[in-house]
Amino acid sequence: MMPSPSRPARELRRSLALTVVAGALILAGCSAPSGGSSASPSPSATAAGPAAAACVADPSRTIAAKPGAKTMSALPAETVATLDAAAAKAFALGASPGAVVGVRTPEGTWTKAYGDADLAGTPMQVGMHTRIASLTKMYTTTIVLQLAQEGKLKLDDTIGKYVSGIPNGDTITLTQLADMTSGVASYTMNEKLLEKYFADPTAVYTPEEVIEAGAAVSPLFAPGESFAYSNTNTVLLGKVIEKVTGQDIGKVMQERIFDPLHLTNTSWPGTSAALPEPYAHGYTLNGNTATPDAPTDSTDWNPSWSFTAGEIISDIDDLLTMGRALGTGQGLVDAKTQNLRLTSFSPIGYGFGMSCSQGWVGHTGDLSGYNTSLYYDTATDTTVAVQTNSDIASGGCTTSLTLTDDPGDAICQTPAVRLLVALTAELGTAYAPPPRS
Repeated sequence: MMPSPSRPARELRRSLALTVVAGALILAGCSAPSGGSSASPSPSATAAGPAAAACVADPSRTIAAKPGAKTMSALPAETVATLDAAAAKAFALGASPGAVVGVRTPEGTWTKAYGDADLAGTPMQVGMHTRIASLTKMYTTTIVLQLAQEGKLKLDDTIGKYVSGIPNGDTITLTQLADMTSGVASYTMNEKLLEKYFADPTAVYTPEEVIEAGAAVSPLFAPGESFAYSNTNTVLLGKVIEKVTGQDIGKVMQERIFDPLHLTNTSWPGTSAALPEPYAHGYTLNGNTATPDAPTDSTDWNPSWSFTAGEIISDIDDLLTMGRALGTGQGLVDAKTQNLRLTSFSPIGYGFGMSCSQGWVGHTGDLSGYNTSLYYDTATDTTVAVQTNSDIASGGCTTSLTLTDDPGDAICQTPAVRLLVALTAELGTAYAPPPRS
């Protein structure tokens, strides 16, 4: 059933809570929670257990992979035609004004833009910036691994060593924060915070404010006993990074990831809502005023409340570079540390700040108005990145908010996920996210 234009604002607020809590779960091997908690994996996630547990077939081979001589050249025309047709079909079924896609293999690279960057009809372009939301978690947890590699912290340190006031903080480890088994609830489950946020989405939040909101509705379970995707976990890791380094997280991101990988179009916005030019406007059904007939332009909503769980801005070329670095570890961590990461995936497919399915490692992200996917195939040295300027699901959805004219003849998916699935299907091994309702 599609939501009517008169759907209450409270339902739309709850939609954001579930979307943000679930964001990466759609690609992490877990379905979105059906209520206010995601303390246990869904049946569909549990069923995928054996495959997820051995998701990366040969970590050492992945870590040692060398870029092919043709990697930065154009992909063969026949391959491009196949990918373009698949992407165009998937884009037409999605509920996003525009999209940018990118594929990089040992045989070459292909990028293309589809649709519009805003409702005024400005064409979407390769190189446009978007908010990449929960992909940020991979950057944050990578820095934690770097600091552990350097002996500046231990992965079995408890969060209580760095941040006080967290329920079970004397037993929750940094690893449990990174793999979402801490039992700390996402602050997006705190109704009081959501009401405050939607009263003014342009307001600036401190990490301490959202951590306090998450702690107030915690714990969901004893540390290590289950799984619950939580933005609070990664915000806490951001505060750990700042305490250990003595630096602002934006500077740490720049020095440890953006500069070494030459990610010149990737940035940390901090408390600013501005996006670098050129950028795509984002559209969402979240909030107090959006309706299926009139999605809200959320471009200027302040991202500060997501901190190290979702603030980063990037473009397609930088995402392709980062995706391969995250998969191989090259330019980020040593082989031993990367092996730890590639063997960290639980039966439901989530590991150290990263998800895995069918050998594809990466993350997806939802931040009101933007949906992004970035995955690396550990078997074929292939990276796929997708940016869309809408987080609105489409297809035969029963509970997810959709547009009034949403096509009902397709499976229910968010736009970036739909494009990811279509592209990977043409590259050998299709990424298969669990059903969204």
